[in-house]
Order: sequence, then C-alpha cells, then structure tokens
Amino acid sequence: MQLFRHLPSLPVLDATGAIDIVVVAFLVYQCLMVVRGTRAGAILLGIAVIVCLYLAAVWADLEALHSVLSLIVPYIGLAVIVLFQSEIRRTLASLGRRRLLGLAGVFHAPEAANEILMAVEQLAAKKTGALIVLERDIGLRTFIESGVRLEAQVSRDLLLSIFQPGLPLHDGAAIIQKDLIAAAACFLPLTINPGLSRKLGTRHRAAIGITEETDCLSLVVSEETGRISVAAFGELTQGLTVPEVLERIHRHFGVERPSPAQIDESAADLTLAFKNDSPPPAGPSQEGAGRL
Repeated sequence: MQLFRHLPSLPVLDATGAIDIVVVAFLVYQCLMVVRGTRAGAILLGIAVIVCLYLAAVWADLEALHSVLSLIVPYIGLAVIVLFQSEIRRTLASLGRRRLLGLAGVFHAPEAANEILMAVEQLAAKKTGALIVLERDIGLRTFIESGVRLEAQVSRDLLLSIFQPGLPLHDGAAIIQKDLIAAAACFLPLTINPGLSRKLGTRHRAAIGITEETDCLSLVVSEETGRISVAAFGELTQGLTVPEVLERIHRHFGVERPSPAQIDESAADLTLAFKNDSPPPAGPSQEGAGRL
C-alpha cells in the first residue's frame, strides 16, 4: 500500500472524459481502417519504427543516433501528407458523404435510368466494353475535364455511339450528371487494392478506383464476357442482371429500396422498349449494315 501512495492519482472518469475516450478511439479505428490491407500500412509501420528509435535515442542518450534522426523526424509530418494523400482524400470524402444519424432525403432515382439500362443491356448482348459513371453528391468536375465535354441529353443511341468499338470516345468512361452526359473518354484513377483479383482489367479497376474517392456509381460491361458489373464505395459486384442493376441504382441514390413490383415493372418496360426499338433481323446482305 505504501508503494501506491507515490503513484499519481488517476483522474475521475466523468461523462466528458468518456465522450473524449470514445471519440479518440473512433478516430484511431478509422485511421487503422484506412491503411488496413494497403501499402500505406507498411509505410505507417516504418514511420512508427523511426519515431520509436528517436525516442529510444533520447532516453538512452545516444548522441550519434539522436543527431541523425533529429534531421529526419521534423519532416515526418510532411512525409505523411505526401505519402498518404490518396488515403487522406478518400477518408475526407467518406466523412463528407455520410449523412448525419442516417438521415437522408426522400427516395429519388436518377433521371434517364431507363435509357442508361437499355444501352447497358444492348452493350452486354454484343459484348461491347463500356464504363458509365453516375454522379451523386460529390462532383466529378476534375474527371470530366480530363475527357471530351458533351453536355448532351442521355439517350440509349448516344451511349451506344460513344462506346462503338474503334471510335475515339470508346476508350475511357462516360460521366453522367442527372440527365446529361457531361463528358466521354474520361480518365479515372485506378484502384490499388491488393485484394482484388488479377483477372480484373483496367476498365474494372477504374470503375472501382473512382468509387473509392467519390460517392458515384459505376456501371461496367465486360468486352470479354459481356457481364454487367456495378461498383460503389470501392466494392465491385459482377454478373448482375438488368433488374438487379436497377435495384442497385435505386439503393445507391435513395434511402428506400424499391419494391419487387417496381423492379419487375421497370424491367418489363426496359425489355419491351428494347424489343420495340430493335430493328428486324438483317439478312445476309444487311448483316454488316446492322452490326454496331
């Protein structure tokens, strides 16, 4: 008991202290989640080793080691900003797009969704590669400026023309803002997530990369298999049907999930419109003219 008398008394834990501990623990947890599974984790570990060596040199009075590390430690803050700029940007964007206490606006599906899905369905049927990005709350102006500005009304025919193989706008992404195709042939950042399959190509990695930095939704059509994939918040779901894509669009842009009746009705409208607008089967002499 005599030993404990010399120890400093611990402060009393009150409501303010408890809130302080919870907030700090939450921030530390978020920082660990940002670097988990990325190359930033190894960099952060290296920085921690340097700091520990510096503290050990000061405590043990190691003059030579202290002199060397004293030239490095002051620049660690700047090094963290430079090395972790993508992670910091992604974290701040994630905090900015979260709604307070889960509150959000009324359910709202993006405009011209049927035109987009009809184009995606036809592109998938013909195994034509495509990448369509739907903007939500965070603006995509930086990426729009990297492509060819269009500012055109969204239509199935225009999307099919953009991704026509061999044309200049085929490579890159088409970015849609509400009911306008803002730009085409846009360059997007590629994801560096090491946990992704090596079989994913550049188009799929770009679809994931843009959703890691913003809250947009990416629609991808594989030119090898014709499968439709959807990327959101850094996660990619492959092999979706048109009704499933419609449900994910509704879920991403609203807070209420559409009822099964709404999904079936929208899917039926898409199929009916696709059949009515499709030209009759071309004969042998018209095969080349009818091919996209």
